[in-house]
Amino acid sequence: MSLYEQDFYQWTQEQAALLKAGTLAQLDIENLIEEIESMGKSQKRELYSRLVVLIMHMLKWDYQPDMQSGSWKNTILTQRREIKFLLKDNPSLNRIVSDAVRMVYSDSVEAASVETGLPVSSFPETCPYTIEQLMGEAI
Repeated sequence: MSLYEQDFYQWTQEQAALLKAGTLAQLDIENLIEEIESMGKSQKRELYSRLVVLIMHMLKWDYQPDMQSGSWKNTILTQRREIKFLLKDNPSLNRIVSDAVRMVYSDSVEAASVETGLPVSSFPETCPYTIEQLMGEAI
């Protein structure tokens, strides 16, 4: 069993030390490639996940105005802030935000339906918010 399989943390430390020392021939290239690809995918998944939560709460806010709460507002503000940080740290994700919104919208509607008790048909078929509205200051 390889160190990668036995102790991931130790493997990362060893790979970093090898890189720093310039000992490239000893690197575990196959697993390094896998981990680097995985890191990129994880940033994309985080964007999708945060957009689902943001859109869901904005839908709840708009479609159940009598139930609006500080908790909902805080969730909207938190998701916006975290998405902004994510995009600042990973500017190449900016080019997929519009597609990501389209991809996750149905998940947001489904979650909003479950949380509000409103039927899915109560919500628009496509996202009613622009990127500017999603990321703006107004709620």
